[in-house]
Amino acid sequence: MSAVNDTKINSAVFLLTGIPGQEDVHLWVSIPFCLMYVISIVGNSVILFIIKTDPSLHEPMYIFLSMLAITDLGILISTMPTILGIYLFNSREISFEACFAQLFFIHSLQLNESSMLLLMAFDRFIAICNPLRYSSILTLQTIDNMGLVFVLRSLTVIFPLPFLLKRFRYCQTNVLSHSYCLHQEVMKLACSDISVNSIYGLFITLLTVGLDSLFIFLSYVMILKTALSIASNAECLRALNTCVSHLCAVLLFYTPMIGLSVIHRFGKGSSPLLQTVLGYISLMVPPLINPIVYSMKSRHLRAGIIRAFVKCRVSS
Repeated sequence: MSAVNDTKINSAVFLLTGIPGQEDVHLWVSIPFCLMYVISIVGNSVILFIIKTDPSLHEPMYIFLSMLAITDLGILISTMPTILGIYLFNSREISFEACFAQLFFIHSLQLNESSMLLLMAFDRFIAICNPLRYSSILTLQTIDNMGLVFVLRSLTVIFPLPFLLKRFRYCQTNVLSHSYCLHQEVMKLACSDISVNSIYGLFITLLTVGLDSLFIFLSYVMILKTALSIASNAECLRALNTCVSHLCAVLLFYTPMIGLSVIHRFGKGSSPLLQTVLGYISLMVPPLINPIVYSMKSRHLRAGIIRAFVKCRVSS
């Protein structure tokens, strides 16, 4: 009787994991994590504030950047409670409902970030390949409609996942290998047939991230072809220079995400530490680096930040 009760208690929650083998220094590890969260939240909030308050930045490129910043803030808020809970308070337990809700927000926001990167690639494609029609194609109404369509796409394809996971019985180990919940991690703990979840997860990846990355690649093929056809080398470099920050954002997002997805599906003998590190990189590094890169590379955004800083100092 007690064994049955123990099984029910253990299966009522999932146990999250910090850095494997480094449990003794979790409190020290929490320091860089806290700094990363603070810098990321402040950086993305500043980007949003500057774009909103500076009329000269109400252009398609900066509107897409603000959408990216909102998505990054959402990812930070979705992961912060469990990650800092583990490292600061050794709080490892998470209920089924909270876990399913967290993985819904994490996956939908990640797909939304992929969509924003695609929209930003489309913006650069129009600006370089068809500059005369840039303002007529990317109107505010068009931008709003595209953003809404991609947000609905992300929510719609991820919506079934919590319900697909909820129908399972979890009678095996309840220990997850990350400090947050992911669909591919949770479904492996089920003692039921997970083929539907596995196929649907692969279908989502190919339909969203796969198509987005393909279209981004094709956009840059056309951008490079157009840039190389420009007679002046200086103008060619100037055109390509406007894409550097976006390319950095694309590499920061897709590289660890694809690597983690491959490890979860095919790397059964891979190091747990590698999975953990890639997981943290995929979720925490893009929101940290994106505001820094865009602030450094965008002259207008940098000028807006300086003006706001000067105004604050003058008013104080």
